[in-house]
Amino acid sequence: MRTNPLTKPKYDPNSVQAVVMLAPMLIGFFLFTYVPIFYILRYSFYQSNGFTETWIGLENFVRIFTRDLPYWKSLGNAFILSFGKLAVEIPLALLLAVFLNKALKGTGFFRVMLFLPAIISTAITGLIFSLMFASFNGIINEMLLNIGWIARPISWFSRKWSAMLVLGIASVWNNYGINMIFFLMALQSVPKELYESADIDGISSARKFFHITLPMIGPTFQVVVLMAIVGSLKMADLILASTNGQPAGQTEVVMTYVFKYFFGYDGRTVSVGFASAMALITGIILALVSLVYLKTSHKLGHSMD
Repeated sequence: MRTNPLTKPKYDPNSVQAVVMLAPMLIGFFLFTYVPIFYILRYSFYQSNGFTETWIGLENFVRIFTRDLPYWKSLGNAFILSFGKLAVEIPLALLLAVFLNKALKGTGFFRVMLFLPAIISTAITGLIFSLMFASFNGIINEMLLNIGWIARPISWFSRKWSAMLVLGIASVWNNYGINMIFFLMALQSVPKELYESADIDGISSARKFFHITLPMIGPTFQVVVLMAIVGSLKMADLILASTNGQPAGQTEVVMTYVFKYFFGYDGRTVSVGFASAMALITGIILALVSLVYLKTSHKLGHSMD
């Protein structure tokens, strides 16, 4: 008796095996992603300290938009720090990837050395740079004094913009390596024939970069920049480990501000409901930034084509 090849068997062992293998990851993803989102949505309408709760409706959101100016200042700091550092980090990572892609002697050694900062914990990076830029015994001040660039030690963390500069340098140092590897992987997938044809036509290196390299790695470039923007706007541990928002909260970023209300950190009372409302608004803002970036980069990509 022949079976009809068009009819599918009711029981497929391979499908069952695939579902069983994926189940732990899917369960973990649901528990640690969607369940917390549900609780944040719920608590944003309550006044809660984690133990007791009182329904207050939209009061938390009214407070954010009408009475909580520090939240918006911290959000502005996050944007300034993020886009300021990305203006250095992304070109630096791309430039290093281009040089490493040339397969020169010693490339493997430099690839490892340049990637090393990416494996260091962000919190450890914050501690390292806070010690390096310390006012009186920091190595940076000692170097500047020894070469005669400054007459007395600089108090890097006593002013907003100098502290933001240190945070930006620390973040670039900690993150450029992973972006460099992503760009390097994309560059290695570009067909060599395109460059050979360009060499035959006598096209300059600059034109090859802008007319061959960038268009070919465009999808990877788009994803890397998006991840860098969202990751930078969610920065928290670097600030907590170095400035902790000082001086006078002027280097506070949005995620450290939300964190301190969630856990009653730095002298604040625990306000789970208010922190949940801020987290919800921050998530919406990040989604809007991502959407605007994707739309803009998609149009730029079509214009380059």
